[in-house]
Amino acid sequence: MSDNVLPRKIEEKEDGQVLFNVPFPTELDDAALAALKKMAPIIVRQPYSITYIHSYGQDSPFFAGLANKVQLGTREPETGYTYATPRGHDMYTGRETEWVKLPDEGTVHAFTVCYFGSEEFLPQTPFVLILVEFEGVDTLFLGRLMGVDPTKPSLDWIGMRVKARYLRNSQFKPTDVYFIPAE
Repeated sequence: MSDNVLPRKIEEKEDGQVLFNVPFPTELDDAALAALKKMAPIIVRQPYSITYIHSYGQDSPFFAGLANKVQLGTREPETGYTYATPRGHDMYTGRETEWVKLPDEGTVHAFTVCYFGSEEFLPQTPFVLILVEFEGVDTLFLGRLMGVDPTKPSLDWIGMRVKARYLRNSQFKPTDVYFIPAE
């Protein structure tokens, strides 16, 4: 196509939706056009995806740590208040926090069995989510507990010692760390 000629047709592709027997009047008189208002809607199922570019910003060290099998939290330097889930600034003073390494072991503070989940996790249901309590850390960390039977939940899990484990190939997601019973 030369530079001064604009396309006059939309390029057509062979992929896309396939519909069969779509009702439509063969003659378009006034009555047929009026009847179109009563036509049932055409419903088409089509896949949808989007590529989203996301920055972890000030939380980048947390994800770099997980990729290197280290769990990081943050601490307010003056008060020592420590967050298992990192925060850039202290929630009480507003001061900038500093990075600290969290222990590899903790205890189960609470748990729930998830029978439903988002599209990504639905095939893995049921699964167990826990709130992990780390010694010397003021907040809890939400993670997944593996190595227990989610179809047989037990109150014995409360207070159970757990160890952090990491995905071999980091996805740079919070789910890169999970927990197993400590032995």
